[in-house]
Amino acid sequence: MWLSVNGQQAYAYTGGKPFDSARPTVVFIHGAQHDHSVWILQSRYLAHHGFNVLALDLPGHVRSAGAPLASVEEMAAWVAAVLDAAGVKTATLVGHSMGSLIAIETAGAFPERVAGIALVGTAVPMKVGPDLLNATHDDEPLAQDMVNIWSHSTYAAKPSNPGPGFWIVGQNLRLMQRIAPGVMHTDFNACNSYARGLERAAAITCPALLVLGADDVMTQPRAARELQAALKHARTINVPSCGHSMMAERPDAVLNALTGFLAG
Repeated sequence: MWLSVNGQQAYAYTGGKPFDSARPTVVFIHGAQHDHSVWILQSRYLAHHGFNVLALDLPGHVRSAGAPLASVEEMAAWVAAVLDAAGVKTATLVGHSMGSLIAIETAGAFPERVAGIALVGTAVPMKVGPDLLNATHDDEPLAQDMVNIWSHSTYAAKPSNPGPGFWIVGQNLRLMQRIAPGVMHTDFNACNSYARGLERAAAITCPALLVLGADDVMTQPRAARELQAALKHARTINVPSCGHSMMAERPDAVLNALTGFLAG
């Protein structure tokens, strides 16, 4: 689905179903150096089970036009503009990693637009180590290798290799390689610079869900404790034997967490 957002063309995957603004809407927000495709299983399932789905490509990420946005605050304002362009009054936001920060900021800045937030692989603050942050600027292939290794709990996670050419770790690397040069540093710097996540979280009144990977070394579960304490109406699901790329490593567990949250 194509939308005009702030004068630029924006892409949102709808899960193979026509968009109907009368149905409840779930907006999926990807993380740094990713696009909508990381949500392919979860977004498609919900689209075929009674929900509108908008799985976004953020500006500068594969299909959406424009330069990558430099701050979480700008990205949140863009998400609100997407809702306007799609004719959606309120939506549940599901964000992974950087996307979780965008969901928090959107819920804080536009509370009347957000019915709930699900934060997958989250941490607040989301500081980036200096070696990685420098590599995103000076040596993107090295940074991509670092992130890819640290994002997976194992090189042979289930469903592992169910068919020829299927490899979770390799697919994630190829996705990162598709993103335009310079986007990676912009994304990671935005995460590192976002300073008011806990302040925003403390003011959020809508229901919230945290989905954390037990073996996540990019956003370690302990790094979400302050966020858990700040959110008033939050519950947490810990996914065992799972790293940061949990939508691929444990797709059914993430989907089950989301369907349970959406069911109330």
